[in-house]
Amino acid sequence: MEYFLNQLPNGIRVVHQYVDSPVAHCGIIINAGSRDEAVPEQGLAHFIEHTIFKGTRKRKSFHILSRLEDVGGELNAYTTKEETAIHASFLAEYYDRTMELFSDILINSTFPDQELKKEKDVIIDEINSYNDSPAELIFDEFEELIFEGHPIGRNILGTPENVRGFTREDIERFMARNYNTDQIVICSVGNISGKRFYHLAQRYFSHFPGNERAFSRPKFVSNTAKTKSVEKETFQSHCLIGGLAYDVFHTDRIGLVLLNTVLGGQSGNSRLNLALRERNGIAYNLESSYTAYSDTGTITIYFGTDQVNLDKAISLIKREIIILQNKLLGDIQISKAKKQLVGQLAMSQENHEDLMLTLGKSFLTYNKMDGLDVIYKKIDAITPTQIRNIANEILDFEKLSMLIYK
Repeated sequence: MEYFLNQLPNGIRVVHQYVDSPVAHCGIIINAGSRDEAVPEQGLAHFIEHTIFKGTRKRKSFHILSRLEDVGGELNAYTTKEETAIHASFLAEYYDRTMELFSDILINSTFPDQELKKEKDVIIDEINSYNDSPAELIFDEFEELIFEGHPIGRNILGTPENVRGFTREDIERFMARNYNTDQIVICSVGNISGKRFYHLAQRYFSHFPGNERAFSRPKFVSNTAKTKSVEKETFQSHCLIGGLAYDVFHTDRIGLVLLNTVLGGQSGNSRLNLALRERNGIAYNLESSYTAYSDTGTITIYFGTDQVNLDKAISLIKREIIILQNKLLGDIQISKAKKQLVGQLAMSQENHEDLMLTLGKSFLTYNKMDGLDVIYKKIDAITPTQIRNIANEILDFEKLSMLIYK
């Protein structure tokens, strides 16, 4: 694939992929997330994501929401540990309308007091809802466990106490510090030329004052394996095993992605799914996942099971890890795993909304995006020995932590 890439004079990058489709997708990806908050600000990045739609100098909340919905489009946003995104899907004829709306939201939001008050209640309900879902809550509490004392370990939603105290001044101060123009990418996938898309970006974002980032994030440098058990009034036990993993720049990152595919990734024929669900019938919800951050990462294995089967499930997981650490994958096994991963990547790019977000995040991080042919070559080059070495390094039991809800 060929991508159109350019940069505005203020440092904002603009990237576009042409596709022949009536539906277009566009987004603004900002390199600012919950790990960029000070302790009293916990939850502020997510609070901004909610309240940035609540009014501008020329629009009220209803008019913001209706601007794209009135023509069949959708407006959305999300916050992670390291990024905030505003994005939309719409008919391609409404690019101008979408880019003008994005500009108004990002540059002219007023954060009215009455709207802030209402949204605080909404977010506190979201926090309470999350606390009622142990299968989701355990992931946040696990990162708090392994990243203890570091900003990356704090959960994205924040605390009710913090949320209640946020003010417009807090929002403006956070945005001034973190919404740096050299850390923003405007990305698009749709039926419009790169030249036309860049012209729209110039029209609506060139007046945004340039401000390069003047700080670097504090790195997480130490980790001690921990085991923690929490009493919960749940119908089953929930368990999460994991530890630190490679960052987004590590040379073995794709190798770990392949290892995760073999161990417990998306497919039903992963080793953990076969061991716990298919052969022993002791887990319905089961997954392993690898998350890469800018300076660290996590590898996690999650499952839910009846209390009586908890120890057996943990033993089966350890057994599968030990096999990967001691026995090389055969030629047929690694070939299947590679084909599986390649297929998953190819299908993900068929979803043009996912492609747009991936495009923006890739250029935000690497200032490029490898085509599928390049990625396939990197996957094909991974050897069984490399997989075994990664398993021994990343899944070393002395480095893994465990959190259990009983």
